[in-house]
Amino acid sequence: MDGNGRWAKARGLNRSMGHQEGVEAVRRITTACSNLGVKYLTLYTFSTENWNRPAEEVAALMALILEALEEEIFMKNNVRMRIIGDISRVPEHVVKSIRHCEERTSVNTGMTMVIALSYSSKWEITEAVKQIASACKDGTMAPADITEETISEHLATNFMPDPDLLIRTGGELRLSNYLLWQLAYAEFYFTDTLWPDFDEPHLMEAIEAYNARERRFGKTSEQVVES
Repeated sequence: MDGNGRWAKARGLNRSMGHQEGVEAVRRITTACSNLGVKYLTLYTFSTENWNRPAEEVAALMALILEALEEEIFMKNNVRMRIIGDISRVPEHVVKSIRHCEERTSVNTGMTMVIALSYSSKWEITEAVKQIASACKDGTMAPADITEETISEHLATNFMPDPDLLIRTGGELRLSNYLLWQLAYAEFYFTDTLWPDFDEPHLMEAIEAYNARERRFGKTSEQVVES
């Protein structure tokens, strides 16, 4: 969800105002995805690298996360909320609110919104390797038994399928340490639209572009047609 700061700067506003508008975009897209029948929506909210931003901006972002979690958007749209990331660095009062929201929405049966907070794919993969290495050391797993499924089962996203579509706003053309393992066969969609301006018509453009693509997963076009 890129472009909050640039959106604010273009309007002569403080960067925090851009993040506030970014929250409004989250509300719009959450409702739209829920109505469309999307099963999982994962939002890259705050990366581990974002801790290097100015302290006042980090504090403003954490306050916005709290505000968003207090909203009834989850209950109104029958949405479950899950968090992935290294939350050991997240302020305790924010973590408490997160856990409360996860528990409160766990009864919902619609879309699952996954919030990547203080997240890094390299961190996630490193943690998975540590867990697998520990299992091998104590004898509960043999190195020869390690498969791709083993690694996936030890990732923070082990409760959800791999993404079908990655949308990146703001004109950036990189993954930025995001779901590196899980995105191996995802379709990528890049747009110059800044995140605060991203709305349902933009979302539909991305989905239409996705639907127009042929997903072969290593097969030929003929094999895809036959299957």
